[in-house]
Amino acid sequence: MPDVIPGQMLDQYQVEEVIARSGMATIFRARDAESGQPIVLKVPHIQFEADLVFHQRFQREEEIGLRLDHPGVVRVLEPRQKSRIYIAMELVEGESLRELLRRESPLPIPRAVEIATQIADVLVYLHEHRVIHRDLKPENVMLLRNGGVKIMDFGIAVDVTQGRMTWGGLSQTMGTPDYMPPEQIKGHRGDARTDLYSLGCILYEMLTGRVPFPAENVYAAMHAKTESLPPSPRQLRSELSPELEELVLSLLEREPANRPESALEVREKLAHPGSIVLTDRTHRAEPSLPASARLAAGAIGLAALFGAFRALAGWLGR
Repeated sequence: MPDVIPGQMLDQYQVEEVIARSGMATIFRARDAESGQPIVLKVPHIQFEADLVFHQRFQREEEIGLRLDHPGVVRVLEPRQKSRIYIAMELVEGESLRELLRRESPLPIPRAVEIATQIADVLVYLHEHRVIHRDLKPENVMLLRNGGVKIMDFGIAVDVTQGRMTWGGLSQTMGTPDYMPPEQIKGHRGDARTDLYSLGCILYEMLTGRVPFPAENVYAAMHAKTESLPPSPRQLRSELSPELEELVLSLLEREPANRPESALEVREKLAHPGSIVLTDRTHRAEPSLPASARLAAGAIGLAALFGAFRALAGWLGR
């Protein structure tokens, strides 16, 4: 089966243009010939068509999307019939959080808190419906023109109501290192607190202009997450309140049990910072490492990452 190209029909959809390409799929702008509505098509590259594991993963992403109905989640559409695997979604008008951060970083504190609160609100809904996103990052947060947010890309999401899954394409399904929690690095599937850690990374970046564990390479970043504490946000931006810093650092706890219990708790604390109880987390936070130390951590982290891959391979084989 040939790859999809602009100008052709794919079932009821007129393919118009390429929006983006990834290692596994192409995103097209299209139009529903029956309703006339503009939509988005996520079409896997042809080399993955015969990959059973990839097919199951893609199907799972569509199934999760079809059962979610929240204004903060990109809506997945159900075609009348399908001649190949793809996902049809609503077209979201706006920009990604990543685009905003490239233009303006750090964000004004009220704006960062507002975005984080809306993300937390979406997580409340997802977790109530037993879905863990597992790949929250600024690229997957769309900022709407009306001021709202939408979470997108459920490619490695977990529906905990379903049974055990197998995974293919190890390097492409683990998540994004800068926003990945330590338990995910170690090969565990994670739970709702996995998404809370990623939200903490996003909030940290919005407030300080940098990720919690910047490093010269992916291995150093992964190692830092499993062995180190992030620098104090107030060290990087003095006007942050102690309460907001406390919340950010609680989200970035290495052990999931030490993070807030739920997205609902996080949302309420963002809305009512006066309810946040201060601890010694700020005093335990670490200063930024010099470049030489980060390079050394990268060498150690390479060995640690190989260990994590071995652990993950063992989990996949169960």
